[in-house]
Amino acid sequence: MDIICYLLVIALLNIQAYETFSQCLSGCSCVEDRRGRSLICMEENAFGAIPDNLPDDMTKIRIEKSHFTEIPRGAFSNTPALENLWLNFNDITVINSKGLEGLGNLTELRLQGNRLRSVPWTAFEDAPALKILDLKYNQLDVLPEHALKFLPGLTYLDLSFNRLTVISKEVFINWPLYQKLQSTEERDATAFGPNVVLALHDNAWLCDCRLKGFVEFIRSLRPPIILMNSYLTCSGPDFKAGKFFHEVELQACVKPIVTTPFSNLSLPQGANVTLRCLAKARPDPAVWWTYGLKIIRGFHESQERVGEDTIRSLLVIPFLHAADRGVYTCTAINFIGNSSVSILLDVQSPEGSQPSLLPGNPTPPPAAGSENVYIDIRIAKQTVRGITIEWYAALDRPAETWFTIHFGDVGTDKKEMVYIGPGIHSYSVSDLMPATKYEICVTLKNQIPRPGQCIVFVTGSDITEMEQREKLIHIVVIVLAMVLAVPIGMFACTTDTKFACLEGIMESWKNRQRERSSPQVERERQGTFDSLQAASDEGLVNKDSSEDRKVRRRPGSLMQRCE
Repeated sequence: MDIICYLLVIALLNIQAYETFSQCLSGCSCVEDRRGRSLICMEENAFGAIPDNLPDDMTKIRIEKSHFTEIPRGAFSNTPALENLWLNFNDITVINSKGLEGLGNLTELRLQGNRLRSVPWTAFEDAPALKILDLKYNQLDVLPEHALKFLPGLTYLDLSFNRLTVISKEVFINWPLYQKLQSTEERDATAFGPNVVLALHDNAWLCDCRLKGFVEFIRSLRPPIILMNSYLTCSGPDFKAGKFFHEVELQACVKPIVTTPFSNLSLPQGANVTLRCLAKARPDPAVWWTYGLKIIRGFHESQERVGEDTIRSLLVIPFLHAADRGVYTCTAINFIGNSSVSILLDVQSPEGSQPSLLPGNPTPPPAAGSENVYIDIRIAKQTVRGITIEWYAALDRPAETWFTIHFGDVGTDKKEMVYIGPGIHSYSVSDLMPATKYEICVTLKNQIPRPGQCIVFVTGSDITEMEQREKLIHIVVIVLAMVLAVPIGMFACTTDTKFACLEGIMESWKNRQRERSSPQVERERQGTFDSLQAASDEGLVNKDSSEDRKVRRRPGSLMQRCE
């Protein structure tokens, strides 16, 4: 009986062990040793994503060459005992900020050979026990100042073979472990414990003023912090490429200062000219030329280094034309600030020097031999407070001919002048005074306005269409109020009682006709007529008979009745 029980126990243990090993993922192998169980998946393209059904008792997971691209949120939250996580040589480009959620026991994370361009450093708050972080052979190009703030127990950091160019020393100054080492209580290296290893080699370090603090930090490192490769090399600028950090002296950054050897040039038409400017700055600035408000692209522009912090920019203008005259500006800019310098170029024509196209310069008198060209000017668009004009002129050399706009109030001799370059045939003015008469003229080059080259116009009133509508509404309201104030009697007479009034008028007319037909009335009228010459106005009035007075009163009585 005891033998039977013993065999049953052995069978149950074997069944349990089989079930345990049967939980291993397909295409993977599971190994158990004194440190715990391990899941190893080395088969290429075994998974398109991190599996959801990872065994929950794993202490080490190694998944490589599966080419998944993301560590999603809570990807390993079902494996709280996990201590070692190797995800090398996949195609990981994104790590969720909660991708390490639930990994409070994680001590080693290796992400070598992926495609990470950035890392959510706050994700390491969920892995406070992390000691080893391997990020080599990725595409990291930025290391923010707070990157190591959430890695207080880190003893190995590998950032080699990435694309880092500039790092602030604040990255390490803010590192809790470094701050701990700098405290007076922890200066004794032997008391601190194991060394801290940093691997920062084989990056594209740009040795300019922005790297000054980091270079000083590297030079100051002492055990227990050590570099895996202490010979960090500069990749740029070109004149510092290949030099070691301990061979370069970096200075503080400064904003650009731009100068030029000649600020005014006057050359004959057809000559070649090269404009020069020097830009001194740290770090190297971006330099470009502008003519007016446009960046120059048609001419040959080149740059050359003449000093560690100085760049010379050259602008070559071949075979000068009259249209090339004007102000050329050389501008330099870096992340601290910008600066610029201007060069005035005057091109002398065969007839003599022409004035520069600069608003505000006094206009010289018309030169002899100036073209007598007719300019057709018209209004293209007019608004309440502005106008747009267009003009056309038949020119022999349109690419070299410029115009002058004369603008001002009608009747004033002094007008504003605006110089228009070749190829432009329209001009707009806005924000003018309301209800004002203006005059605008277009002339060739520096000529004075002639008849036919000017337009006179008047700006509109400040009263808008909305205000006009409001005034019209006010008038309508007043008229309605006046109509409503008419006496009710007049309203009644003109509406409901108009037929009764008409009947009364017709009856009065008939009675008067009958009275005029009687002989007595005829005699009275005859006597009145015969004595008209001898009677006074007063007598004439008194001779009215009583019947006639009655007839005269009837229309009045009728009106009173109508009222």
